Amino acid sequence: MEYFIELYQTPGGDYPVDDFLMGLPDKVRAKVATWIKLLKQEGPNLKRPHADMLRDGIRELRISFGRLEIRILYFIHGKQIVLTNGFLKKTQQTPANEIDRAERYRADWLR
Repeated sequence: MEYFIELYQTPGGDYPVDDFLMGLPDKVRAKVATWIKLLKQEGPNLKRPHADMLRDGIRELRISFGRLEIRILYFIHGKQIVLTNGFLKKTQQTPANEIDRAERYRADWLR
């Protein structure tokens, strides 16, 4: 079963995850695109170390590129996978403010 990937759009018309991705070098973006395609195919069946459940239905796609640890946060609603935000991970734990942001974006998307 294949899922549909959607980029969350803010009420102001921005796409936070796209803005993050556009700031990455081309080779890194290409690797992220490969992992997003895998997420599209596997959906909730994509497990650690490639994906992980964080909190209250917010999940993370985990991509390593050299020393970079890239995280794309998302949630699943039916067959939709909504990518909310991305960041470079610099600490052991995923920053709570990034998870909070994904939860706010999900609440907005569900409205």
